[in-house]
Amino acid sequence: MTEYGAQIVSWQSCVIDAIVQQTPSIKSFFLRLSKPFAHIAGQHVDVRLTAPDGYSAMRSYSIASSTASSPIIELAIERLPDGEVSSFFHDIAAIGDEIELRGPLGGHFLWPEPAVDAVLLIGAGSGLAPLMAMIRQRRALKPAVPTALLLSARTAEDVLFSEELHSIEIGDAAFVLALAITRESPIRDSDFGRRIDSVMVQEIVARLHRRPTQVFVCGSNGFVNIATEGALLAGLDASIIKTERYGG
Repeated sequence: MTEYGAQIVSWQSCVIDAIVQQTPSIKSFFLRLSKPFAHIAGQHVDVRLTAPDGYSAMRSYSIASSTASSPIIELAIERLPDGEVSSFFHDIAAIGDEIELRGPLGGHFLWPEPAVDAVLLIGAGSGLAPLMAMIRQRRALKPAVPTALLLSARTAEDVLFSEELHSIEIGDAAFVLALAITRESPIRDSDFGRRIDSVMVQEIVARLHRRPTQVFVCGSNGFVNIATEGALLAGLDASIIKTERYGG
């Protein structure tokens, strides 16, 4: 058990309710909680795996599902090279398996509520998970706040939640979606065929038609460093940039 602010967060058991292959390297795991909780978009849970010999491994995963109190949460887990826990989920975990977790955790990387000014989201790979929770929360509350997502992926096939994101883009004039495709030519004129840089960030800010007052960046260590540098070179103030990084 750990104390998080004024909240006591205990370990609980959950059951894998469903598994969905989202991209070649990312699966969504829908976990049915024994003690349901409400979370804030951007928060995460700790997952603990324990072997029969007592060895345990723990990793943190952002919650991708909407923020409403629910017995089921969604985690989007990417297979990482030499990823001890991610390999278990991709190669061994099955529907009906029990998993230990605790949460929700995190009080820094959170969607602003109420959101009134423009927000810029920058992500890559499963780093989209907390940003997707933010997008889903924004959709549920139906605000008019301009929001842009700049998402990096190797190919179009590697874009997590691609169908849902494109559907939101079509139906929401205040939502801007731009993909940075790094290993093939982009299909859409509104996307980019290179890694994220300051010029790209400047263009996305221009599409928002106002400067963001909050920027959220999530991905691997290397990606977060590059994306944050791009945002700073684009003239965004360091004080409005919040980052979150993931590992194996």
